[in-house]
Amino acid sequence: MAILVPIAIVNLSACANSAEKRRDAAIHPTYDRQTGKLTQLAYDSDHDGRLDTWTDMDGTKPLRTRIDRNGDGKIDRWEEYDASGALVKVGFSRRDDGKADAWISSRRDDAIERIEISSTANEQKIDRWEYYDSSKAGRDGKGALVRAEEDTRGDGKPHKWETYRDGALETVAFDEDGDGVADRRFSYRAAALILIESHPDRSGRFTVRTEVNDRAGRSASSHDP
Repeated sequence: MAILVPIAIVNLSACANSAEKRRDAAIHPTYDRQTGKLTQLAYDSDHDGRLDTWTDMDGTKPLRTRIDRNGDGKIDRWEEYDASGALVKVGFSRRDDGKADAWISSRRDDAIERIEISSTANEQKIDRWEYYDSSKAGRDGKGALVRAEEDTRGDGKPHKWETYRDGALETVAFDEDGDGVADRRFSYRAAALILIESHPDRSGRFTVRTEVNDRAGRSASSHDP
């Protein structure tokens, strides 16, 4: 027993040293030749011999990270950090084409507040904004979608507005003449259209209401004075 214990300790130590060496080999730092400051860390996170994570550094402070999570040679996750090094924004590719087309903004407690989406994969041209209630967070930590705005005219301003209740679409309003004011609104219950409102007055209040009977297919309209 006295002989076996030291041997076991040596073996454990060798394994630990080997694991440490593998971790060190997986990290590839880049330094500024003039200042010696760390400018990038490249990392092989799954130890398959291929780099899959690149973090731009300002010394010890991370600035932004690019990650190829599935090993297909295309970046599919982008991370941005604030001045303190905290993660504040995550980009991802809905098309899985190596181009970021959606960006998640979160609080310091990692609760997602907003997702910005670009139909053209251009971060400077966002055309959909989704807002989440972190107090109703699900297992994915994303929270419940409560409302969304969409630029349907390409001018950088919302012309479509959606509201949600318990994860289901509740209303959709449209700006049909581009003046930034909703001209028509559809209301839903259990995914069925129940009300159409239109003809807003100067205050934006809809003056025509058309109730829809989704089962019989009938409708009834009313006009406010």
